[in-house]
Amino acid sequence: MTPANRLQTVEEYYFSKKREEILALEEKGMNIINMGIGNPDLPTHPQVIAELEQAASEMGANYYQSYKGLPELRNAFQNWYLKTYQVQLNPETEILPLMGSKEAIMHIHMAFCNPGDEILIPNPGYPTYASTAKLLAVNVKEYGIKEEHNWQPDFEELEGLVNEKTKILWMNYPHMPTGAKAQKESLKSLVAFAKKYQILLVNDNPYSSILNDEAISIHSFCDRNDPVIELNSLSKSHNMAGWRVGMVSGNAEIINHILKVKSNFDSGMFKPIQKAAIKAMDLGQVWFDSINAEYGNRREKIWRMLDILECEYKKDGAGLFVWAKIPKSFESGEKFSDHLLYEKGIFASPGSIFGSNGKQYIRFSLCAPQADIDQSMERITQKTTA
Repeated sequence: MTPANRLQTVEEYYFSKKREEILALEEKGMNIINMGIGNPDLPTHPQVIAELEQAASEMGANYYQSYKGLPELRNAFQNWYLKTYQVQLNPETEILPLMGSKEAIMHIHMAFCNPGDEILIPNPGYPTYASTAKLLAVNVKEYGIKEEHNWQPDFEELEGLVNEKTKILWMNYPHMPTGAKAQKESLKSLVAFAKKYQILLVNDNPYSSILNDEAISIHSFCDRNDPVIELNSLSKSHNMAGWRVGMVSGNAEIINHILKVKSNFDSGMFKPIQKAAIKAMDLGQVWFDSINAEYGNRREKIWRMLDILECEYKKDGAGLFVWAKIPKSFESGEKFSDHLLYEKGIFASPGSIFGSNGKQYIRFSLCAPQADIDQSMERITQKTTA
């Protein structure tokens, strides 16, 4: 069988390929400590698991569900946004539950882009913005964000990139992979930019509850009719990555267009998962504080490890990662990553997979137990291979 031409525009996802490489090394006897992926290892709250078990035994749990999700789930998202971001959303028209927010990236491109249209994505940034666009023959333009600008957009550059074919501007704060926090003036300017050119502004916002003093939503800086939407997820904030629970919120007309696409791809989210998600969004702050305390301890250990590795980093970031500039003795983050993997049995993500502006950087995930980080520290002080 000859595959479709669109597959020539993308490669297998980097972490999919790297997983096979790591498995091959482990089959040869190496013990690999994986600090490359933002896959929360801490458990989901037991009350959420109990709710899932209870709901799974109820009559009708196995039925198809509404494409818009349970009204109670949309209400829970509304309350979560009000409590977390002090933002009021209409649960009937301005909130659409998703099976994880990743699916929405493709849905948004399908809803608003024709072949030959253009999107603007950050460099460095989440690779899925580009890959899903390319599958639809949508052209990708990168706008650079750099350390010297605190990883914020350069609006002069953006002005030079936008044209009549530009349909979507993607942003992501707190930023992945750098951990840069949202700056309110930048958010205001991004909203004004989207309104000026009548392009869709999408903020991808799954990290705002992790090691972040102030959770911010783009909705705090726009009106209901502005061309602005926001993605969010329980994956990182609630240790529910595999549960696939997300949402998109904002302009009701835009949400409805996304629903038209989504309703042709699935038959609704499994009801027990929806019931469990409702429980998750009603958890007390003490549990979230304990999670952040654990992540904070892990980050402190990774900072000490980076000091030994002679990497440069900042301590003012948020989210699940530590972004660091590689030692001057290495040509690129990819070579430094391979050095750690093959010489020390430690995997961290090279910054280049997120864009050319990440070439001299490496990203460490906080989703590894403190014991693994301690062991990594021991390995990097040894001369022998792990």
